[in-house]
Order: sequence, then C-alpha cells, then structure tokens
Amino acid sequence: MLEKSYIHNIVEAGVDEAGRGPLAGSVFAAAVILPQDFECDLLNDSKQLTEHQRTILRPIIEKNALCWAVAQTTAEEIDQINILNASILAMHRALAKLNMQPEHIIVDGNRFKPYISPETGMAIPYQTIVKGDGKYMSIAAASVLAKTYRDDYMKQLHEQYPMYGWNKNMGYPTKQHRRAVIEFGLSPYHRKSFTFKTNDL
Repeated sequence: MLEKSYIHNIVEAGVDEAGRGPLAGSVFAAAVILPQDFECDLLNDSKQLTEHQRTILRPIIEKNALCWAVAQTTAEEIDQINILNASILAMHRALAKLNMQPEHIIVDGNRFKPYISPETGMAIPYQTIVKGDGKYMSIAAASVLAKTYRDDYMKQLHEQYPMYGWNKNMGYPTKQHRRAVIEFGLSPYHRKSFTFKTNDL
C-alpha cells in the first residue's frame, strides 16, 4: 500500500524520471501534486506495471492531480552535462512547469539538487527516497507520467529511425539495438557519451 505523502497537510510534489539507462533519446521527468484524498488501488511504481496499466493510469492521474508537468533533457544535453545532472535538470524543469508552488518535494532515488522557487528565490525543502516510486503515491504517479510520455516520444522517433527498434526497446541497449548501431551508425538522438558495448553480441 502506497503512502499518500511524506509530510502530511502540506502541498507536496512527487518527482521521478524515466530513461536514464537508454543509449538514445531524451531523459524525461514528471512532477505531480495529488490531492490529500486521492485514492487509486492500481497505482504503483511504473516498472511494476504493464504498459496497459500505465495507459489506464495516465488519464486518471492527469484528471485528478491538483497539477502535473512533464519535461525532458535531450541527448545532446546529456552528453554535455552527464546523465545524472541531466536527470536532475529534467526534474527541475518539470517542477518549474507546475502551476502550483509545492511546499515540499519528494524525489525517487538518492540524488537531487536544491530546487529554487521562482516565486520566493528560496530552495524548496526536499527529501530523496530510495525506491520512493513504490512507497509514495505522488512519486508513483510521476513515474507513470514520465514513463508513458517518454515511451510515446521514442515511438515517434522510431518512425524516423525504424532500424533501431525504438518502438520496442525504447532506446535501451538490447542486442538488436546495438547490432543496428554497428550496421547503421549513430543517429542524432544517440547519447554519444555512453559506452556502446558490442563484445557480447
């Protein structure tokens, strides 16, 4: 059973990202503020859900959240600042797009950087939570949005570059994807700072 919030009775945003591990494509992040009375038995860490379940959940989250936002950092930005910094930047961008100011932020994982409120110029208090997407509703909701929006994005890129199979592997380093890199080379959407291992193909 997921907890509703880390600190009760305040405006709390849950934040998560999707796409740190792939060889190609942007990393996406979502920020979600849920109402205190939000209930959804299906909601869980997006990695524990089927694609069909995530598809069902996305409009439920979008309709019932007090506010939500999705943002990304590109493969080019990832190459410039590294994937950790790019993931945090995507999270900050998602927070900046919210139409409500959170009083507290909970983040999946163990790494984050202070997010400065554009309204007050002060850092908003935050807590990093390992496996938080399996513990707190707002983080789980953010994980679903980040994952589904990134999957849609990779399926759109697949139409331009079908040889890499991004509609199935979502840019992750499957054998088929790595073989396609050997045969066709890198696309403009590949993360050129990543290591493309080919010795086990």
